[in-house]
Amino acid sequence: MNNSLANTGRLVWSALRMLLVLTVVTGIVYPLAVTGVAQGLFHDNANGSIVKTDGKEVGSELIGQTWNVEGADEPDPKWFQPRPSNSGYDPLATGSSQLGASDAKLTKMVGDAKKQVAAFNGVPESEVPKDAVTGSASAIDPHISPEYAEIQIRRVAKANGLTGQQVARLVEDHTEGRTAGFLGQPHVNVLKLNLALKDLTTR
Repeated sequence: MNNSLANTGRLVWSALRMLLVLTVVTGIVYPLAVTGVAQGLFHDNANGSIVKTDGKEVGSELIGQTWNVEGADEPDPKWFQPRPSNSGYDPLATGSSQLGASDAKLTKMVGDAKKQVAAFNGVPESEVPKDAVTGSASAIDPHISPEYAEIQIRRVAKANGLTGQQVARLVEDHTEGRTAGFLGQPHVNVLKLNLALKDLTTR
């Protein structure tokens, strides 16, 4: 009986020591090591890829945002506009509309959006690209296609008193290629593009 209790005690003590060691390793040492590496080698990425201008945080390279008229719920013609978002670019409410391609509601939404985008930018509906009227799977994609940026050039130039050539050069300079040369499609980060536009208009 005493041997049985002693064996049980040793097993319990061994288990407690193992629990303590694993808690320290996986709960303290490992997180600190990963955090240290992330902060040391990938500081900006680890902190959300925050973009600052004049010392003020204006957004993240990874999360889209609206560019509306101040105090209103309508797009500001001075800025390049992002693709639509059913969550309002809320990072806590990511996800698509979950409507299928044949859904009548989605078809109407896309049709109405195409008319609005075409009218807003002064282009035929046939020139409106898909990403101008459909949201991304995450609903917070910060990028648009070069095609969507291009149909906005004339409107943005006029609203800011710039030439089309000046704004077109901005779009060209901020068009990024496929990731690693073969993943995804060429894209434009709307936040970076609009900040460059702001710099151009304040010179």
